[in-house]
Amino acid sequence: MSVELNHRITGEGAPLILLHGLFGSLENLGGIARKLQDEWQVHALDERNHGSSPHCDTMDYPAMAGDVIAYMDKQGIDKASLLGHSMGGKVAMQVALIAPERVEKIIVADIAPVTYKPRHDAILEGLTSTDLATVKSRADADHHLAEYVDTPSIRQFLLKNLVRVPKEEQTPDGPVFRWRMNLAVINDLYGNLAKAPEGEGPFNGPVLFIKGADSAYIQEKHRDEIQRLFPKAELRIIRDTGHWLHVDKTDTFTALCRRFLRGEG
Repeated sequence: MSVELNHRITGEGAPLILLHGLFGSLENLGGIARKLQDEWQVHALDERNHGSSPHCDTMDYPAMAGDVIAYMDKQGIDKASLLGHSMGGKVAMQVALIAPERVEKIIVADIAPVTYKPRHDAILEGLTSTDLATVKSRADADHHLAEYVDTPSIRQFLLKNLVRVPKEEQTPDGPVFRWRMNLAVINDLYGNLAKAPEGEGPFNGPVLFIKGADSAYIQEKHRDEIQRLFPKAELRIIRDTGHWLHVDKTDTFTALCRRFLRGEG
């Protein structure tokens, strides 16, 4: 069963749906939304169990794609282009594989349609082992998470999910903070998120894969599967950046998206 996704709509023009990555929210692609809303009506979504969207016990790519299609139905969108980063890229591909008639074009940022070995074990261990009963500030949580995640910028990204419990809901001995994302379900069903999108394909519409040159998420060994599922796929590589290519090289990333969405090659 689909859930009603939290969203933000900006701009006017042909619809473009933005889908964030794991542990993220619609805010993660805010810079891209602001740069593209001059030509497209941008629909930034919080995916299930993330951001301000509902929590639920089911989390796999067919279900998440169903949420996107249900959102399109509610908004009266017959066909849209989709832009997804990482997990969001897999959701975008899943939508195209199960409902190709609803998809104009896809932009997939630094992910391939394959099953990956677990890559977030340390992050999940750090998050799930955080004792919220003892966390009185973000600094407390950051100090604990630093034992599992070395990079400060990644910790700050993760801690955007830590939100203060409203005063009217606090109790004298209760926690001051809680997780905005559904951490328990994400942790339990992480294996589903490492999997490839489901579907025999192919999707015959235009697809742009954008890879960060320093990232290992898209590799030469993935070429055959990409071509099998998305025969019209093209690949662009952004130098001197990794998995967070849309943040590190926002202007370059946006320029590639704009040319592709315009059909300029």
